[in-house]
Amino acid sequence: MTIPVSYYALCLLSGYLLGSLPFGLILTRAAGQGDLRKVGSGNIGATNVLRTGNKPLALATLLLDGGKGAVAVLLAYLVFEEPELLYFAGGGAFLGHLYPVFLRFRGGKGVATFLGTLLAINWPLGLGCCLTWFVTTVLLRISSLSALVAAAMSPVYSYFIFENSALAIFSGLLCIMIFIRHRDNIGRLLSGTEPKIGKNRDT
Repeated sequence: MTIPVSYYALCLLSGYLLGSLPFGLILTRAAGQGDLRKVGSGNIGATNVLRTGNKPLALATLLLDGGKGAVAVLLAYLVFEEPELLYFAGGGAFLGHLYPVFLRFRGGKGVATFLGTLLAINWPLGLGCCLTWFVTTVLLRISSLSALVAAAMSPVYSYFIFENSALAIFSGLLCIMIFIRHRDNIGRLLSGTEPKIGKNRDT
């Protein structure tokens, strides 16, 4: 059965609107921490929330940002039950976090939403990427590098371990976007000036 174009559009748009919710900004304001965009790197993600000194708030932001991608995918599956549409819903949520309409398209770097999306589409792949992020973080203590390694391995795992070319293409496209959003971090990594976790800077 051919899937109507309107279904693709609906999944993409609903995922985008869900992904546009800036939970880091919402939570820090609700907790009286002020405007997160004026703290540290100015990023709306969990790492920058951690720079406010509120670890529970940072954890909540991490889970909610990851949940945006997962919920978008799961809703698309429950409503349409079409595997193809999951990529549009999850991709929409990812783009929403990067370019949120509610913040004039100035969003985060998408790592948590990326991982949440992968966990919902293919949980073994998502788990593998999460473990890659965790191990790299423990060994090297550089959050941005951990994110880049996890993102880079996602299409590799998809293609060579899970033998899913569509998933490899999807995760590869998201990986490219993550690298683009981390271009300043990559510059600092190459110059040896990217700070380790616990020091004041961007992720």
